[in-house]
Amino acid sequence: MKFELQHNDTKSNARAGLITTDHGVIETPIFMPVGTQGTVKGVHMTELEEDINAQIILGNTYHLYLRPGLEILEQAGGLHKFNTWSRPILTDSGGFQVFSLSENRKLHEEGAMFRSHIDGSKHMFTPEKVMDIQRIIGADIIMAFDECCPGDADYDYAKKSLGLTERWLDRCFDRFNSTEPKYGYRQSLFPIVQGCVYPDLRREAAENVARKEADGNAIGGLAVGEPTEKMYEMIEVVNEILPKDKPRYLMGVGTPINILESIERGIDMFDCIMPTRNGRNGQLFTRFGTINMRNKKWENDFSPIDPDAHSAIDTRYSKAYLHHLIKVNEMLGLQLASIHNLAFYLWLVKEARKHIIAGDFTTWKSEMVRQLSNRL
Repeated sequence: MKFELQHNDTKSNARAGLITTDHGVIETPIFMPVGTQGTVKGVHMTELEEDINAQIILGNTYHLYLRPGLEILEQAGGLHKFNTWSRPILTDSGGFQVFSLSENRKLHEEGAMFRSHIDGSKHMFTPEKVMDIQRIIGADIIMAFDECCPGDADYDYAKKSLGLTERWLDRCFDRFNSTEPKYGYRQSLFPIVQGCVYPDLRREAAENVARKEADGNAIGGLAVGEPTEKMYEMIEVVNEILPKDKPRYLMGVGTPINILESIERGIDMFDCIMPTRNGRNGQLFTRFGTINMRNKKWENDFSPIDPDAHSAIDTRYSKAYLHHLIKVNEMLGLQLASIHNLAFYLWLVKEARKHIIAGDFTTWKSEMVRQLSNRL
């Protein structure tokens, strides 16, 4: 994997770059739709490619390991062939999912023992096993196995958790460096900076991660219950240390405003389930603010879903029609809302990139944040 830093904003830490993988080039800053179980919920691959124009999507190690399972994925030739996505894929290591199973998992030095949310069966994830699983899945970018520390953890717990994550990280790199990709193209391993909301722990983690000289680096353990301003503070602390010539990935974040604020602080890559999850609940994101399509006010509004036309559906269908579909719980309504939201997120980061290159990012970003705060 190669990263080319093309432009730096003169008034902030925002940057524009290019990530080159064996499955294609990614323009940064970039938003990555989440395809947890090998699919972005409710969206066809053709829509992702042609309408939304996603440059990279995510898969999840925990979910893909349980279903369809490693044997099927390896027989298929990896996730790219299994789901027919020909562009880059990133896989989360499953650390967050194991973290979310707090009542059904136990952490040990060796790894994490957990019970499947599907059938209660017992499983063990070690750093080595997670590397092996991600080799079989075959993503272009794979993540180190870590413990995602709760946002409200006390200092002692956060320090102990970080120590475990850093020891696991060494084991991840040892396994990664002693194995080869399975399907004839290269994979890159990103380490993850943890440390909760404590600046000294975040600095320690970032320094350790920077020493790995990986192809890119991730920041995890944010947007998990801590105040938003604390999240921004931790991003600033970490980005002072992480190499400037490598892409920085903020995991699981977030709202459109979160994304713009994080771009301003030097983040290049984002993912979040919010566009599709909120879309399935009838919430649309637009540059003028958010819309709750369940509200009666849209019942006889025959204007386009979004006149900005971030996707082909935005001008084809009316707000009244989408309101009807969502009110009667038609699958098409949930699908249209998801497509719109994903297209909007991709538009937002593309516009951010355009304004970074043009040199007026901070002015544009301030106005966008004001507009995005509205509820329509």
